[in-house]
Amino acid sequence: MPVFPPEFAAAADRTACRVAIRAGSKSFFAAGRLLPGEVREAAYGLYAFCRLSDDLVDDAATASDRRDAVARLGRRVALAYAGTPADTPADRAFSEIVGRYAIPEALPYALIEGFAWDAEGQRYPDLSALHAYAARVAGSVGAMMALIMGARSPDALARACDLGAAMQLTNIARDVGEDARMGRLYLPLDWMVAAGLDPVAFLADPRPSPALAGVVARLLAEADGLYRRAEAGIAALPSPCRPAIRAAALIYAEIGRVVAVQDHDSISTRARVGTARKLTLIARALRAGPATPGLAAPALPEVAFLIDAVMRQPPLPDRRLSVLRPWWDVGGRVVHVLELIERMREREAYGRSAPS
Repeated sequence: MPVFPPEFAAAADRTACRVAIRAGSKSFFAAGRLLPGEVREAAYGLYAFCRLSDDLVDDAATASDRRDAVARLGRRVALAYAGTPADTPADRAFSEIVGRYAIPEALPYALIEGFAWDAEGQRYPDLSALHAYAARVAGSVGAMMALIMGARSPDALARACDLGAAMQLTNIARDVGEDARMGRLYLPLDWMVAAGLDPVAFLADPRPSPALAGVVARLLAEADGLYRRAEAGIAALPSPCRPAIRAAALIYAEIGRVVAVQDHDSISTRARVGTARKLTLIARALRAGPATPGLAAPALPEVAFLIDAVMRQPPLPDRRLSVLRPWWDVGGRVVHVLELIERMREREAYGRSAPS
């Protein structure tokens, strides 16, 4: 079997990660195309590993299998940090990324802890408990993305965690019915009880109701507040990275608006943002002026441990992005995004017209 040079192997791993994200997370893939090349490839590698990890736990058939999957993920992270990753493109890319960008182990281990809570079927008595879960499964990823983009200050990390938490709350609001049918419940239990809902009875027979719609609306209002806080943090990012992060935030926030238009009914249907609307939001992100700094808001208490972990690990030298092109010089990246959106639109149109 031929032995390829390391550069060739690394390029093949990056390609495999890019393909995985394109197939599994179209919104992130589209927004990611606006990132500068080095950051984009690292972001795809990070998300490929995180998605692979999530799928390994989700695809496990039993509770015991899910616990085993979580344990295996912990060992894979340890191997990646030891420089001897498991033999998959995502693991090898992840190992390179955490070393290159000085990502402390506490961040991916926090993500795995969140997966463990999923495996255990954990429920959340109040909003603070839900924020603790979101800090692990989404805030950790937001913080890792910030480090890849060269933003390591506590305030910038706090805003990155805000954006991750906002996206996670949006996901929860969108997927109430889908989660319930799998025996999962992420809505704050005290909110449900205050609305007159019995969580156990709801899980046994998930149905839309005005009371449930009120809980979903309340969760989306919390997410909207976090999106507003996160917007200020975009100013802390290198200018070439800002359009992509703003586009991702706009697309995710739009999911919440679709849920609202559907009378906050996440049981009967699943909210989706169409390709044409995504294109509009990406164009808005490209047109936006410079972000206004406003990082003074304190971090959510539930993400403090993530920020502390980064502060305890100094960055490696020469990881700044000052040599990248300015944010307005997106050139061919915009063309690629427009072509991608158009192809996605054509596929959607074909899918609607194709015989079942």
